Amino acid sequence: MKKYNKNLPARQMLGEAPTIAENAIIVESFIGKYTEIMENTVLQESVLGDYSYLCDHCNVIYADIGKFASIASMVRINPGNHPFERPSLHHFTYRGNLYGFCDARDSAFFNWRSIQRVSLGHDTWIGHGTVILPGVCIGNGAVVGSLSVVTRDVEPYTIVGGAPARLIKKRFPGAIAERIEKSAWWDWEHETLRDRLPDFRDIRLFLHKYC
Repeated sequence: MKKYNKNLPARQMLGEAPTIAENAIIVESFIGKYTEIMENTVLQESVLGDYSYLCDHCNVIYADIGKFASIASMVRINPGNHPFERPSLHHFTYRGNLYGFCDARDSAFFNWRSIQRVSLGHDTWIGHGTVILPGVCIGNGAVVGSLSVVTRDVEPYTIVGGAPARLIKKRFPGAIAERIEKSAWWDWEHETLRDRLPDFRDIRLFLHKYC
């Protein structure tokens, strides 16, 4: 019996120009340095900060994503809603132009979501299959567990999960989280990050040196 590997391309070294899969769809978005957008992902009218990445099959619209965000596969950020307050939920009521009922879609319906932008802080981790609803703010250093539905703001340096997402625990005691926050390490230069990489592997050493 032989061991096989198939269709395993080598990971590309990241650089100042974003690394974007050929079949990703990007619409009117700002993308930072050392970023990666993987297969079958849609990024629309959003901001993706330096060093952040979107794994495959993500769908992101009207979102401001900070630096060093780790976003797993199949995450949906700022999904559309159906108008449950109307007589019908169906999108013929706001996309009537598709059915020949009118000349244009219902702009007021779509404008609501465009101003309910989602905000993800620096160094966040969003687990596989998570949905983040319009208007939600997720603080720096927060973790959202896989398959969560985030309906309300998430405090910095907390871990949440579930549907709807609820607090599981804090990553650090408040005083330590505050010290990390004050370091603002996500704004360090690329060369500084490289030189200080070993210190990121030991929280005690990091706090001692930079906080």
